[in-house]
Amino acid sequence: MPVIKLCPKLILEGTRLTGKTDLALALNESSRIIGVRKYRYHSPIVSAEWNGFTPSPYGSSLINFQAAQEKQAMAAYRLWIGLFELYRYYSWIIDRFHISTQMWQAIYRGKRYRFKWLESRLTMLGFRLVFCWRNPSSFSEARARRLKISSNPSQYDDLTLFIREQEVMQALVQKSAIPSLKVDVTDCPLEEQVDYIADWLETTGGLNATETAPEPKIRLVPSFGRFAPRSWIAQPSRIANSS
Repeated sequence: MPVIKLCPKLILEGTRLTGKTDLALALNESSRIIGVRKYRYHSPIVSAEWNGFTPSPYGSSLINFQAAQEKQAMAAYRLWIGLFELYRYYSWIIDRFHISTQMWQAIYRGKRYRFKWLESRLTMLGFRLVFCWRNPSSFSEARARRLKISSNPSQYDDLTLFIREQEVMQALVQKSAIPSLKVDVTDCPLEEQVDYIADWLETTGGLNATETAPEPKIRLVPSFGRFAPRSWIAQPSRIANSS
């Protein structure tokens, strides 16, 4: 049988405790997302959470950089988009990116960054945005599970911060020009999340490298139900992107 090259380009966004990293790893192992493979392969997963700007174990990243690191952060974003454009016929899964940056900087530094230039280039490459959303009442239970393995438990002390972050992030996703899908992770097993996303990508042409990138002002969303398989429609975005 002929080999079909799948080149999904996904940005996973959401607050902490929404299982984004587990989902990214699962997507990167799914034959529906990256194709059928007879052995494990080094498909890339990258993240804006990498805290490589300082030597501190919990130092600044592309999300929570400080004013003195702004030039460095913007240079990193330009390098990433340049690399994606050079390797346009390859799969890319990103565990948090510019939406997280906009959220964190707006809340904690009072700084609003405009990423219209970045979103325009991401959209032309066919990137899709997956927003991992959790019911606010379920954060406490998610924290209890995380504390069993966390090396920095103090970051989960105030759950009201996560709820606020999620609200701001949801507004940013709604304004984004990138086609997006909201996934309610509250009670959904990881395998179902992967299938839900795969259904969306398959039905809307988000896996094939030869497909034309979607119109930037179009948001591809499910027609009904949280996990209604293979039932998708394209709807015009009600909010033009300004970020």
